[in-house]
Amino acid sequence: MLSRIGWISVNQRGVTATEYALIIAVVALIMLIGAQLLGTNLNLVFNSVAGDV
Repeated sequence: MLSRIGWISVNQRGVTATEYALIIAVVALIMLIGAQLLGTNLNLVFNSVAGDV
C-alpha cells in the first residue's frame, strides 16, 4: 500500500501537463474576451467618426 502512495506522489509529469493546459486555456479565453471587447469599442469609434464626417 505504501509503495502505491509513494509512486503517486512521485509521478508529477501528468499533473504538470494538466496545469499547463489549464493555464493555456485560461489565457486563450482572456485573449478572446479582450479581442471581442476591443473589436466592439473600435466599431463604436469608427461609427462615431463616420457619423461626424
